Amino acid sequence: MRSEVITVQTGSRPAVRDITAEAERFVSGHGDGLLHVFVPHATAGLAIIETGSGSDDDLLAALDDLLPADNRWRHRHGSPGHGRDHVLPAFVPPYATLPVVDGRLALGTWQSVCLVDPNGDNPTRSVRFSFLPG
Repeated sequence: MRSEVITVQTGSRPAVRDITAEAERFVSGHGDGLLHVFVPHATAGLAIIETGSGSDDDLLAALDDLLPADNRWRHRHGSPGHGRDHVLPAFVPPYATLPVVDGRLALGTWQSVCLVDPNGDNPTRSVRFSFLPG
């Protein structure tokens, strides 16, 4: 198994960052297998969604509706409402496994691999790519 960690800057506001190009580079030329993507953070997740058409903003808005950044959360360190960020991985998991065919991700036409980070307190994230050859 090959494994590598990349660093992704997400900034000081909730963000959806497309990391498909980085994932494609990692598997390029490595034949068939599985790519496992993992975010080793308690307040971030991964989503396979369409980007660039507003879906990334729609996802953040839906998460705000579902998990409001207010004072209802028992987990209270960090900025106000930060407790909701710790609940996020139950809804947007911190991992995804994708098929790789002939050294390319087997994604649908409009699908992208995205890091979802609602936590503005931590502007730098790590993402681990692991490739298991077939």
